Amino acid sequence: MRALLMTGAVLLLAGCASTDPQGAASDIARQVEARTGVTPRLQRAGDPAVARETDALLASPLSMDAALQVALLNNAGLQATFWEAGIAQADLAQASRLRNPSFGFSRLSGGGERELERAVGFDLAGLLTMPLRSRMETRRVEQTRLRIAAIIEAQLLATRKAWVEAVAAQQSLAYARQVNASTEAAAELMERMVKAGNASRLDLAREQAQHAEASAAVLRAARDATQLREALTRQLGLWGRQAGYALPERLPELPATPRELARIEQAALERRLDVQAARIQAEHTAADLGLTRATRMVNVLDIGWQDKRERGAARATGYEVSLELPLFDWGGARVARAESVYMQSLHRVADAALTARSEARDAYLAYRTNYALARHYRDEVIPLRKRIADETLLRYNGMLASPFELLLDAREQAQAVSSYIDALRDFWLADAALDGALGGKPASTERQEPQQ
Repeated sequence: MRALLMTGAVLLLAGCASTDPQGAASDIARQVEARTGVTPRLQRAGDPAVARETDALLASPLSMDAALQVALLNNAGLQATFWEAGIAQADLAQASRLRNPSFGFSRLSGGGERELERAVGFDLAGLLTMPLRSRMETRRVEQTRLRIAAIIEAQLLATRKAWVEAVAAQQSLAYARQVNASTEAAAELMERMVKAGNASRLDLAREQAQHAEASAAVLRAARDATQLREALTRQLGLWGRQAGYALPERLPELPATPRELARIEQAALERRLDVQAARIQAEHTAADLGLTRATRMVNVLDIGWQDKRERGAARATGYEVSLELPLFDWGGARVARAESVYMQSLHRVADAALTARSEARDAYLAYRTNYALARHYRDEVIPLRKRIADETLLRYNGMLASPFELLLDAREQAQAVSSYIDALRDFWLADAALDGALGGKPASTERQEPQQ
C-alpha cells in the first residue's frame, strides 16, 4: 500500500513537471551571474531586441565588461549550448510520465459465430521504478546545468582573453607607428648630417636600416592587430555593421596591489564546476547502479485488463500479466558494467580534484609573477630609460653628446615601452586565467577601466 501511495504521488507530480526551457535557463543564469557578474539570457533566433541592446553596448569604446555582455547576447554557439537546458528539462518531464497504456481489439467471425476481444495493457515495471528514474533524471538535469554553466564561463574567459589581446595589439600598433615616425625623422637627420660632412654614409645606412626595421614592425603589428580583432569579433558573435566597433586605446593600468589569495586549492575544489560535475556524475552513476540491481531480474513487467465476448456465451473478463523470464540473461552483465562505470567515475573525481589544485597553484604563481614583471617595467625600467634619455638630450643640447648617443637611447627607450605593453598584456591574461582556474567571480573592483 505504501508503495502504491508513493507511486500515486509521483503520478500526481508528473503532471506538474515543467517543460518550459526558460525555467531551467534561469537557474543557470543565476549561477553564472553569481560567479561572473554578468547574466546570460536564453535568446530566440532573430530577436530584434538583441540587435538594439548590442548597438547600445557598442555605442562607446568596448570595455571588457561590455564585451562579455555582447558575447552572451550574440555568440550563436553559446546560445546553442544554452538551449540544452531546455532539452534536459523536457527529458526530466518525460521521465516523470508513464508510458501510455496500450489498447488491443480483435474481432473474429465465422460459421455464424463471432468473437470479440478487448485488452488494455499497463507498464507496471515503469510505474514501480518511476520514483527512482525521476530522481536519476533530476541528477542528470543538475549535471547538465553545471556543464552548461561551465561552457558559458569558459566562453566568457575566452572573450576576456581575446579582448585583452586585441586591445594590446592595437596599442602595440599605435606605438609601433610612433617608433616608425621617429626612425624616419632620425634617418632624415642623418642624411642632412652626411650632406654637411658631419656623418658618414655608414652612419646613414645604419639609420636607414633602423627605419626599414621599424616599418616592418608596423606591418607585423598591423597584421597581429587585425587577426586578434577578428578573433575577438568571433567571440562576440558580431558581423556586418556591428563588426566595426571601437576598442579602448590602451589596456587597463595595473591595480594598486595584486590579489592576495589564501586557500587557493580549497577554493578551486569548492567553486570549480568541472569538479562539481564529476562529483554529481559519480552520484548519478551510483543511482544507476541501484536501478540496475533493482531491475536485473525484471526487464519487462506488464499488467493489463482483458474483456472477451462470444456470441451465445457469457461475457468473460480478466487480466493478463506479461513477464520476461530470466532464463539466459540474469542481469549480471548489466550490474558488472554499472559497477565498472561507477569506479571509473570515482577515479575521474579524483583526477578532476588533482587537476584543479595544480591549475590553481600554477595560475596564481603566473598571476603574481606577471604582476611583478609589469610593475618592474613600469616603476623601474621605464623611469630609468626616460631619465637616461633626458640626460642625453641635455648633454646633446650642451654639445657634450653626439646625435648617435641620442638616437641609441631613443631606440632603447622604445624597446622598453614595447616590453612594458607586452608585460601588461600578459598580466591581464594571467588575471583572467586565474579566475578560470579558481572558478571564481572576476573582481570588478580590482579591474580599472581603460584610460582613454
